[in-house]
Amino acid sequence: MERPLTKNIRTDGQPVFLKEYESQGGYKALPKALKLQPDEVIELVKKSNLKGRGGAGFNTGLKWSFVPKKGDFRHKYLVANGDEMEPGTYKDRLLIEGDPHQLIEGMILSSWAIQADEGFIFIRGEYTYAAEVMSKALAEAKAAGYLGNDILRSGFNFNLHLHTSVGRYICGEETALLNSLEGKRANPRTKPPFPQVSGLFGQPTIVNNIETLCNIPHIINNGAEWFNQLSLTPGDGGTKLFGASGKVKKPGVWELPFGIPMRQIIEENAGGMRDGLKFRGCLPGGASTDFLTEQHLDLKMDYNSVAAAGSRLATGLMIVLDDKTCPVGMVLNMIHFFAQESCGWCTPCREGLPWTEKILRKIEDGRGEMNDLDQLESMVRFMGPGNTFCALAPGATAPLGSALKYFRDDFITHIRDKKCSWK
Repeated sequence: MERPLTKNIRTDGQPVFLKEYESQGGYKALPKALKLQPDEVIELVKKSNLKGRGGAGFNTGLKWSFVPKKGDFRHKYLVANGDEMEPGTYKDRLLIEGDPHQLIEGMILSSWAIQADEGFIFIRGEYTYAAEVMSKALAEAKAAGYLGNDILRSGFNFNLHLHTSVGRYICGEETALLNSLEGKRANPRTKPPFPQVSGLFGQPTIVNNIETLCNIPHIINNGAEWFNQLSLTPGDGGTKLFGASGKVKKPGVWELPFGIPMRQIIEENAGGMRDGLKFRGCLPGGASTDFLTEQHLDLKMDYNSVAAAGSRLATGLMIVLDDKTCPVGMVLNMIHFFAQESCGWCTPCREGLPWTEKILRKIEDGRGEMNDLDQLESMVRFMGPGNTFCALAPGATAPLGSALKYFRDDFITHIRDKKCSWK
């Protein structure tokens, strides 16, 4: 099968820089796009059914179309979201460190489509090597005339900057990211207005995930029909970076078609469970998704199928639970992370997550009572969708709510026996 996103990534782990990228067909999409009208590029991306790879799965071309074409604004901005602090997720790092010019070309093409003149690559602060690689690639692109003023003598100007985050999980939320870029506290903003109309510094702004933007050169070069045919699922164009972590034999990330069964990813790509262990469940798209279990192993990994099963595809990188790992302890660990990462902007998240952690810690330490389970379910509802300012708390409680559904006996055993039976 074709793997456009990872075809250039070297097995020795060294980055692909400008000369090698150009030798593999890099930057050939740029003159093609510049001969098209911006609206034509947007329409092409719409038809490709490229959906956002950061978790929401919204049609990328449709999102671009919301940017106003005329108005009293000084700039339009394009921002690549590479915060990637979702536990269990590491796909964007692969693309940044392995093929940085693919992202740069994707951003130039996307900026032409929305007529942005300034761009930012927002990278997680811990990605120090990725920042070094991207800095070198940006300098190469500018020296070659792919960035700056009058790109390829087209009259189009686009400047691109690297920004390393000061941290916090909430920076992955696009409006909190914009606040961080502006030098403010990373709190999410009220919507509307949406960033497409009033984003960075009050100007029209598009925020896209890094994997999303890396698809754009391939769509321009090969067309929407080709891109749709890469997927096994109608309506989900392209390939996807899927992954698996946990006690599998070969944890990693792989470029695969949408609609591939979960079982195939775990058993073939990840090599199956480690010797002596059995699959019990997984979080299909990082730590803020609902558990799926053995009954879901043949589920197709695409947005609609995973949603119909009661979870979210989100980042597409699974955290696998085995039969010798305590789900109570696993959920406690994740709630502890999310409680620390709450920005504190709204009461349910700020107060609810530490309270939930306290109850889970009580159960884990052998001090739990049966009515704690009712309290935990109440907290899941209290922090559910529509009750908080952003999606952090609903995502944080998704593993807990689904664990109470699928692994309730483990919680009961903790409370009844006053200890964790897995230790």
